Amino acid sequence: VQLQASGGGLVQAGGSLRLSCLASGINLRINTMGWYRQAPGKQRELVASITSGGATTYIASVEGRFTISRDNARNTVYLRMNSLKPEDTAAYYCKTTFRGRHYWGQGTLVTVSS
Repeated sequence: VQLQASGGGLVQAGGSLRLSCLASGINLRINTMGWYRQAPGKQRELVASITSGGATTYIASVEGRFTISRDNARNTVYLRMNSLKPEDTAAYYCKTTFRGRHYWGQGTLVTVSS
């Protein structure tokens, strides 16, 4: 199982980015996927998740600005981030759990300038 995250970059406050997480060795449609982030000096936190049934959850600070979605044909999960704020600056990671094991993508860095 491999997860490949991409799409990070430098953006001004108020801007948008779309992160992608391409999975191989696993069928995303039957797994819950999550996007996490870790800012310097802070603990990693779950930002958004999507279940196999399509149910989504978000932390309060991104509710209404971020959207998690899944393209089963491409075996890819996305995180659309709008109205970005400097406090969204972090390394973002995708994650899934399969047969009791956790799999993480490599981080993709999002930097939001004020």
